[in-house]
Amino acid sequence: MSPYRKVHVIINPASGRDEPFLKTLNDTLNKLEIEWDIFVTKRSGDATRFAQAAVEAKVDAVAAYGGDGTVLEVASGLRDSNIPMVILPGGTANVLSLELGIPRDFSQAIQLLDSTRSTPKAIDMGIVGDQVFFHLGMGFEGEMNKEADRDAKNRSGIFAYVNAALKNLRNVHTAHYCLVLDGETVELDGVNCTITTFGSVGLGGLKISHAIDISDGLLDVLVVQEVNLRAVLAAAAGAVLTGELARPLLQWQVREVSIIADPPQQIVSDGELITLAKIEARVLPKAVSILVPKKTSRPPQ
Repeated sequence: MSPYRKVHVIINPASGRDEPFLKTLNDTLNKLEIEWDIFVTKRSGDATRFAQAAVEAKVDAVAAYGGDGTVLEVASGLRDSNIPMVILPGGTANVLSLELGIPRDFSQAIQLLDSTRSTPKAIDMGIVGDQVFFHLGMGFEGEMNKEADRDAKNRSGIFAYVNAALKNLRNVHTAHYCLVLDGETVELDGVNCTITTFGSVGLGGLKISHAIDISDGLLDVLVVQEVNLRAVLAAAAGAVLTGELARPLLQWQVREVSIIADPPQQIVSDGELITLAKIEARVLPKAVSILVPKKTSRPPQ
C-alpha cells in the first residue's frame, strides 16, 4: 500500500509521445490502493493552476505527464509545498527526468508512487521575475530550440534538436555578455550563455559538466565562446571518453546573476522560447520535491 493515498494526475495531451497509458495508470494506481483524479491541460498555465489546486486539496502527491515545459509548470505550482511530484516522461527531451534517473517507460515511472521503489529528492529551481526555471539558455541554444519546432519534434523526436544544432552551425552569432555574478562583474564575448540547475543535455548520460549539482543551492552559469565544426568534434570526443561535453566553456556557481547580451539573443527556458532585454535570476534552494528511484531499485530502461 502506498503512503500516497490521494494523488492528482496532470496530463498534457499535446506532448511529443504517442502512447496509450490510461489502462496502465488505472491498473497501477488501483493496485497501490491510491485514490486519484485526472486533469487534462488545454492551454499554457493550466498545469500550474492544476498543481496549485492540488496543494489546496491537500493531496499526497502530484503526477505530471508531459515534457519539460509541463514538468516546469507543475513544479511552479507545487513550489515550497512539500508535496512530491512524480514525473511521467511524455515529451521530446525530458531532460530533467534523465538528470534524476527517472525511467522513460511509463509503466516503470508510475511505479515511483510505490514508496518501496522511490524516495523524495528536494531540488533547486531558478527564478526570473515571477517565472521559475530549471534551465535557461540564450544564443546558440535559443536558436537551436527555435529551429526545432513542434512539427520537427513530432517527426524526429530528440534528433530534431541535433538537426537544428547542425543547421545553426552555419549561422552562429557572437554577442558581448555583461554578467554580474553575486555582485562581481564579468564581461566577455560568447555564442551561448546558460543558467542551469542540472547538467544533463538530454542525450543518454551526457552532461554539460559533472560539477553541476541539482541540490547544492547554487545556479551554474556557463558561457560557450565558440561553436564550430572543430568544437563540435571535440565535444563529441569528450562525450565518448568521459560522458561530459568537452568544449570551450567557462563556468561559475552563484546565488544571483544578471545578464545583458549585446546584441540581444534568443532565449529558451525549459523548452519554451521567451523574450527578455535583461535576465536577473536567483536560486530557489530545494524548491520542489521529486520522487526518484531508490538506488536499490531496478535501473531505468
